[in-house]
Amino acid sequence: MSGARLLVPVSDSATLRNTVAYAVRTALEGDAGAETDGESAAQTQTVPSERTVHFVYPISQRTTAGNDTGELRASRELLERVEVWADEDLGDDADAVTVETHLVGENEYLFSPRDYAEVLVRHAREHDLDAAVFDPGYNPIGTTPLLPTLTAAVRRNGLAVEEAPVTRERRSTRLVGRATAGQFLAVFGLSYAFYLLLAGTVTDTFELATGAVSAAIVAVSLWRVSLTGPISPGRALRQSLRLCLYVPYLLFEIIKSNFEIAYIVLHPRLPIDPEMVEFDAAVWTPISVATLANSITLTPGTLTVDVTRRHFTIHSLTSGSKESLLDGGLERAVRFVFYGRAAARAPSPRERGDDGTGDRGEES
Repeated sequence: MSGARLLVPVSDSATLRNTVAYAVRTALEGDAGAETDGESAAQTQTVPSERTVHFVYPISQRTTAGNDTGELRASRELLERVEVWADEDLGDDADAVTVETHLVGENEYLFSPRDYAEVLVRHAREHDLDAAVFDPGYNPIGTTPLLPTLTAAVRRNGLAVEEAPVTRERRSTRLVGRATAGQFLAVFGLSYAFYLLLAGTVTDTFELATGAVSAAIVAVSLWRVSLTGPISPGRALRQSLRLCLYVPYLLFEIIKSNFEIAYIVLHPRLPIDPEMVEFDAAVWTPISVATLANSITLTPGTLTVDVTRRHFTIHSLTSGSKESLLDGGLERAVRFVFYGRAAARAPSPRERGDDGTGDRGEES
């Protein structure tokens, strides 16, 4: 086919990230990669050639207006995360593939694989999708194995089906793993640049030589435990350029907060309102979580007390610092650095329903 119109059911799994990348790559290549029978092939000849991927989350329980359940909140957050991943994978090809996210099955109860299959096939037919790509770890029911029966039911309804050929993550990982020359050079380059930054010169021969030796020692020691994920030069360059924009913004926030805290300290009534604030940040990688946590701590008036995965516990000194946290300025800026402009427009903690009291922490 000249284009690919894919349906990708999603649930939170260890292989979801790789499945998203595979679906986006398949859509870009214009080939769903699935075997179809004669009837399915005839159907796919009549659909538009536009390249599109629909990531859908079937809601297992029927919902009503105003009934914002924990499953609904979790599904929306997961779809936001998937959309960010897809935009990141598309990169400069963002205009070549249309990415949409949908909640399906809100008006009915889903129990069996047949129920899920009917909802998925109905969505595919309504949007002229010609193939379904399933995450190997897809299991919305929980502990009950669902995927083999579900894929068979979807295939019987005339939709081409493929299981994404992605590697399942190991349950236990080694501290020291396999590494590449690219990772060694990345650690060496970062260490060398940091050394020269501290030295304050790039012309002194002694500093250049000792910096190279120090960076080599660091790289040899840490290249197997640092930067162990796949390195994309283009993505790293884009993130570095966005980081250059983030640093002045963070410095501005630090200076502004310094003046606010100085005013409070000098005020005769010392108008402070200390409080513990909890919220789930819309950042999903360890480095982005660490960046946000440290940025909050560097900003006077707020202190990161604890981070569990992406659930933050923050001590705020004033009501203004609490409001700034819930308005999500720093969070949006960090999302911009690591995930791009589209992610920066995602809802703030306040817009997502966090009120700073920590009530949602137990649900996440």
